[in-house]
Amino acid sequence: MWRRLQDQRGAAAVEFAFIVPLLVLLVLGIAEFGHAFQVQGTLSAAAREGARVMALQNDPAAARAAVRDAAPTLDPAVTNAQITVTPAACPTTDATASNVRVTVEYPMPFLTDFFGAGITLTGTGVMRCNG
Repeated sequence: MWRRLQDQRGAAAVEFAFIVPLLVLLVLGIAEFGHAFQVQGTLSAAAREGARVMALQNDPAAARAAVRDAAPTLDPAVTNAQITVTPAACPTTDATASNVRVTVEYPMPFLTDFFGAGITLTGTGVMRCNG
């Protein structure tokens, strides 16, 4: 009887060894997804803030600065090259009211290199010119 219990414990250890890689993969995937979800939310909020500043101030440089200021937690930080403001200036007459769009393309590196180097996330904000 004692021999049979030792054999069972060995089988449990082998089964556990088979399951551990799957559990580690699952935990890493959850962590990476959570990080990407948080970064995507930050990018969307920053793009909306940039669109708001552009719509009210009609200044692309101020809009880019607003995007960078709204995303201070991103590492690496957002650069001007990753921020697109279209059109470059809001129309000055009310008859041609249009929208301004701010798009931020951010190459997010993964926390671990287990799933690759990273992915590119995009945040977009749209607002009517002149408020």
